[in-house]
Amino acid sequence: MNKIQENTSISAQKLTEKDIRNYIFERFTEVKKSNKIKDLVSFQAMNKHMIMAHNQDELKILGNIVASNKKIKFSEILEEYEKHLKIALETEPTTKTHSNVILHIFGFFSSNFNQQEKEKFFELLANFKDEKISIGEVLSEINPIIYRFNNTYLASQTYFLLYSNQEDRNLFKILQSLKLSN
Repeated sequence: MNKIQENTSISAQKLTEKDIRNYIFERFTEVKKSNKIKDLVSFQAMNKHMIMAHNQDELKILGNIVASNKKIKFSEILEEYEKHLKIALETEPTTKTHSNVILHIFGFFSSNFNQQEKEKFFELLANFKDEKISIGEVLSEINPIIYRFNNTYLASQTYFLLYSNQEDRNLFKILQSLKLSN
């Protein structure tokens, strides 16, 4: 197996919740090392939907912790944030929590969708709720919409990075195959 095939097969493997937690905590370790509030704010923004899928109550607490940055020492903020991030990620996402996140994401585009696109979106969501498709398949369908509407906020979400399927119809997979053929 050559290096390209090996990397492709590794990226096609499904991440476990443990892998996802490890990834998030590795990024948080970088925030702690930087010791800058702007990095914590960016971390919170990039992981909002990921945390929402795990525990919406803890997401609110984490947001309040970040917002308290002028009231208490940053070292205390990091300590409190880490404690609640661990609590948040202990809860495994469910079909219901993923559906809530998907509806939240839909709100970013709904006013730009025509009726047919809205119906297609809700059909996609219904198929996910009925367990006919995975969360990865839903996100792979939504991914191109993010780029269609140039939504950099959603494009930066770890939720899409960690839960999307890397399928042939995925824009990134298509681009990767074009690079390999050149």
